[in-house]
Amino acid sequence: MKTSVPPPTTHPSGDKRLKMLDATIKRHQYQQDALIEILHRASELFGYLELDLLLYISHSLKLPPSRVYGVATFYHLFSLAPKGVHNCVVCTGTACYVKGSQTILTKLEQFTQIHAGETTPDGQISLMTARCLGACGIAPAVVFDGAVLGNQTPESVSEKVGEWLQNGTK
Repeated sequence: MKTSVPPPTTHPSGDKRLKMLDATIKRHQYQQDALIEILHRASELFGYLELDLLLYISHSLKLPPSRVYGVATFYHLFSLAPKGVHNCVVCTGTACYVKGSQTILTKLEQFTQIHAGETTPDGQISLMTARCLGACGIAPAVVFDGAVLGNQTPESVSEKVGEWLQNGTK
């Protein structure tokens, strides 16, 4: 009497997220031009793209690691480190820069005591920059937890981030 063995519900590593990522890669038929979609799915599953995960994707798609790393670091929506509970992205595109985004970024770095690309030690806030958000008409623009707000000032962003800090300590 033969018994059939059900397929494993996890990846050989034991991580179900890798099995879901493998399904995404397979759905895209291992096509190298699906790299951005696959990185996006990996980011959704893992929260960020650590080096081992980038190497795994590189191997799966038969791409040089430098290409995968280059794409992951080019787009601001990908993070190579765990993100904070709250995320603040300052647009540094031309229109925003001309209207004061560098002053906003400097103020936020002083206020949070971290630099762009970093997360506060308590894991509450990640501060990032974007080359352009495409919201030039409302420059300077800042993204707070996914919501784009325009016509920002150093004071308005400090107030918003201050609310996050207050709520995080309760």
